[in-house]
Amino acid sequence: MTDFADLLGIRHPIVLGPFGGLSSVALTAAVSDAGGLGSYGLYGYDGERIRRTAAALREATEHPFAFNIWLPTGDEAEPGPQHAVFAQALQPFYDAVGVDVPSRPERYIPSLDEQLEAIWDSRPAVLSVVYGVPSEDIVSEAHSRGIRVVGTATTVAEALALEAGGVDAIVATGMEAAGHRVSFLRSAEESLVGTFALVPQVADAVDVPVVAAGGISDRRGVAAAFALGASAVQVGTAFLATRESAANDAHRAAIRGTSADATVLTRAMSGRLARGARNRTVRAIEASGTIAPFPMQNWLTGRFRTPAGQQGLGELQSLWLGQSASLARWDAASDVFDELVAGVPAS
Repeated sequence: MTDFADLLGIRHPIVLGPFGGLSSVALTAAVSDAGGLGSYGLYGYDGERIRRTAAALREATEHPFAFNIWLPTGDEAEPGPQHAVFAQALQPFYDAVGVDVPSRPERYIPSLDEQLEAIWDSRPAVLSVVYGVPSEDIVSEAHSRGIRVVGTATTVAEALALEAGGVDAIVATGMEAAGHRVSFLRSAEESLVGTFALVPQVADAVDVPVVAAGGISDRRGVAAAFALGASAVQVGTAFLATRESAANDAHRAAIRGTSADATVLTRAMSGRLARGARNRTVRAIEASGTIAPFPMQNWLTGRFRTPAGQQGLGELQSLWLGQSASLARWDAASDVFDELVAGVPAS
């Protein structure tokens, strides 16, 4: 099996988890400069913004970085008459941050084709995907441009499907991980496998490098992942707590103050299952029983989440964090990176 670090030309097998809406150029560049693979989440980015981000990253680092996209699953809600009903249900949250109930937009998210066109122009070292198997055309086009393709699996069956689809490596992400559960063969609720059960089974099943993700925040988790057959680790929450990330102080405080048994898997904020802190907004939306389908719910809550973040109102934000959040003890990305590298077995 090809070694993950050798495959990508990086010094250390440490990958920054891509954050939809919380990625920053500073953090991505810091991880890449340290010898890992910095990743940047492009959820919701149109083509122009992707190109600007790529230019900013190239100004910030000379080293490889990854762009991450969400593949369409075919059941995404389009703007329609139901928009007003779901928007009105969230009015108390708009009132809390001083914004109007949003009217229906032309679209909730950019098209995949628009994003891919910008990615091909930008030529990142890696294109990572969630929520499915990239098409043969996507894999072929990426490879023709020297771009490696990394898929994301929550089960062994998904890992096998990704390998058959031609990806270069697979992130095996356990249910402990922060943010969205990116299952695609079965529902997320039916695909909740823990990281340290998933990793060895995926490593045994596929011939491409496996990246362990979920519940890894320090050298102990790294050492365990490699012992179970991983070729690299992907870490999100520990980096999200650092000053280089786009998280605000309220989010960082939630990361450091939320125990493993206090996180929740919820559809309240986006319409898809995701792990984070159970704050007042999550509790209220769940209790209401009114949750729009994805991406409508994500767009609607985003209209109050953004100003809430600017106002430091953690109870009105999506506080994504994993079950190892309380292990995130470092303020600088370089310190997190050094701690993780200390767990990599000597070659």
